[in-house]
Amino acid sequence: MTIKVGKIISHAGALEWGAGKVLEVTAAMVTIEFSDGKTRKIAASHFNTLQPADAASYLPHTKSEPAMKARPATKTAKKKK
Repeated sequence: MTIKVGKIISHAGALEWGAGKVLEVTAAMVTIEFSDGKTRKIAASHFNTLQPADAASYLPHTKSEPAMKARPATKTAKKKK
């Protein structure tokens, strides 16, 4: 299989990651964003575990905004008598 940027693939050894979109390809590795929301780098020695996947099977992980944390109430200084 030829691995190119933009292709949708799956990793035969880690199907729980879901399908992934190829972000970068070098001679030594490929960078893939998987449907589980994680970006992983796969070494060239493991390229044989990558398989083509259906484009509809790739669901980009929606990045949610971090929840706003409640701030503690500001303390007011007591007036000295």
